[in-house]
Amino acid sequence: MERRRKKTRNAILEAFQQLLARKRYENITVQDIIEAADVGRSTFYTHFETKDLLLRAMCEDMFAHVLVDVSDEGSHDFSHDRDNPAVIVSHMLYHMQDQQKNIRGLLTCESRDIFLQYFREKLRETLTARGHALLRSHALPDDFLINHITGSFVLMVEWWMQGGCARTPKEMTEMFASVIVPIFHE
Repeated sequence: MERRRKKTRNAILEAFQQLLARKRYENITVQDIIEAADVGRSTFYTHFETKDLLLRAMCEDMFAHVLVDVSDEGSHDFSHDRDNPAVIVSHMLYHMQDQQKNIRGLLTCESRDIFLQYFREKLRETLTARGHALLRSHALPDDFLINHITGSFVLMVEWWMQGGCARTPKEMTEMFASVIVPIFHE
């Protein structure tokens, strides 16, 4: 993507995230996003056909980041062992903790189902792309395991968010592993 186009897309995403911090998803209009991003209506629609697709892009960006090589992110560095399932989970949780206000808002709004659909979809893709260590030596079908892990992870995130992210991402990863790992001992 060309630099100017990428900059505009990022401005729209950033404006959307800032609006999510102040307003419920269903109360945010495309006009609100356009004004906050300081872009024209046609520019917005060049990048995103709908507000729901903007939400999808936000989810995609969160998970895409976990799949790329990043050496230092300040608060955490997972580049050393990026194919380890526990590292993948922990990395995602750090980003969710950073975005907790937005995610909590999305989990309590009328568009919750849309967010959870995108969230599950991206999580499945992430686990499929990087979860091979989990699936390597198991007799159950991979898609069954991915679906089970995805469902458990989404429920864990909901519980964590409802509790105000009181536990650290590391603690949550350990708790999730204690529930998921026994599945893999045949």
